[in-house]
Amino acid sequence: MSIPFPRAAALAAALLPYLAVATPLSFDTALQLAVQRSETARAARAGVLSATEASRAAAQFPDPTLRIGIDNLPATGPDRFHTTRDSMTMKRIGISQEWLSADKRAARQAAADASVDREAVQARVAAADARLQAALAYLDAFYAGETLKLSTLMEHHAHEELEASRARLSSAVGNSQDVLALAGARGISEDETAEVRQQQNTARVAFERWVGVPPDELMPPGVIPLPTEQSYIASHPTVAAMQRDVDMARRAADVTASNRKPNWTWEVAYGQRTGYSDMVSVGVSIPLPVAPGERQDRDTASKLALVEKAEADLAEATRVAIAEYRSLYGDAQRLQQRIDRYGSGVVVPAGQRTAAATAAYQSNQGSLVVLFEARHAEVEARRKLLTLQRDLAKARIQLALRPLTAEVAQ
Repeated sequence: MSIPFPRAAALAAALLPYLAVATPLSFDTALQLAVQRSETARAARAGVLSATEASRAAAQFPDPTLRIGIDNLPATGPDRFHTTRDSMTMKRIGISQEWLSADKRAARQAAADASVDREAVQARVAAADARLQAALAYLDAFYAGETLKLSTLMEHHAHEELEASRARLSSAVGNSQDVLALAGARGISEDETAEVRQQQNTARVAFERWVGVPPDELMPPGVIPLPTEQSYIASHPTVAAMQRDVDMARRAADVTASNRKPNWTWEVAYGQRTGYSDMVSVGVSIPLPVAPGERQDRDTASKLALVEKAEADLAEATRVAIAEYRSLYGDAQRLQQRIDRYGSGVVVPAGQRTAAATAAYQSNQGSLVVLFEARHAEVEARRKLLTLQRDLAKARIQLALRPLTAEVAQ
């Protein structure tokens, strides 16, 4: 798949600082890269361009029609098919123009403008979705890296304590049960590290799919302010898109309703005769709506029903957005409470336990197994705290980036 040169150049310029040196990638830069390389966003922008070009022709008059013919050409007799022998034969050239009223042209222009607005919203939706998906992938990759650091630390501790236990055994101070227990613990730690590394690799692949940059080092994501419920709903992608659907349906109904008044067609023709005066003809064609109640009115009723359908879809989408906001906001609040409670009630005591076990071991009053268990419990506590922090960050990111914010390209 080829990328147009201007887009490729812009993307290369954005990536250059991160390809030249191992610079940590920031959260905001990752979102910008995701929007720049999103093919869905590019397709949506092309849709905006298409609708814009079409709107420029919406209010134009139809092209005039050139009419050329021969009237009263003899078909039998000695003058058959001769254009200059019979006085009634006339060569004619004319032009006709269908006339649209100002109201009809305004209605068509309004419908075209509504289509442009809808495509513009779809472009913003595509950009917002690219930002959101990149942000979620960023969080997964970042917290997978932080979790790997803890697992690697635990593996290092297990290796150190196993070697210390073997040294104590060789000096007849330790016992074989401690050595066997720590050997098994080291194996478990190595497997846990391998599992986390596998999870990190999956997260890195997902992240690179959005930004095109291997996440060698990611900066901690900052705190993004959360929108209010009202602004979240008003800027929700589905709600915004369906609001434009309602506008388009209304404009289409206006265009259909204007068709109840037929378009007149004006015609002017010039006729040339041999040996006689030339003639000019002027005429107007007026369609006769003989049954508007069975045709035009029914077409209008059909479009008005689509307006009602679009309004019902918008109302349902608004309800979904309200429930979505309240669910995510409630999750964020509860996760923050759990983090505060877990930090003070689990992580802090686990650290104190490790400190006590270390002091006991250094004073020959505790075993290496007890020290390892304390360290392992502290690492597990910190790993769960990271999981809670990741879930909180995801909830906040969805609240902040799902709506069509000002940062999303117009």
